[in-house]
Amino acid sequence: MKFEDRIEGKILVVKALESRIVADIAPQFKEGMVNYAAQGNHTIILDLSEVRFIDSTGLGALIGSLKAMGNNDELVLAGAKDSVSNMLKLTRMDKVFRMFPTAEEAVAILS
Repeated sequence: MKFEDRIEGKILVVKALESRIVADIAPQFKEGMVNYAAQGNHTIILDLSEVRFIDSTGLGALIGSLKAMGNNDELVLAGAKDSVSNMLKLTRMDKVFRMFPTAEEAVAILS
């Protein structure tokens, strides 16, 4: 799983560079996200703008990533395309994660 990351003040913006987060990618996705959390990043914006599809294993990896963060830490989602956004809403993950239209909007609101 490939990521692109940048720091915006005290916020880490992580962009997933795969078009699909599915069973064969999900373990590497979760490992990468857990590593970002372990490095002491307390607010992470996950930019999903490149992701076109996520399956149940990918959703599980998202939840695992959230659990890896501390209770006072925050993982938010940004840039989800309609297909991914619909899956998040269908599974009610939109109630678990704060979601923003773009990473830039998330940075502006969270800063």
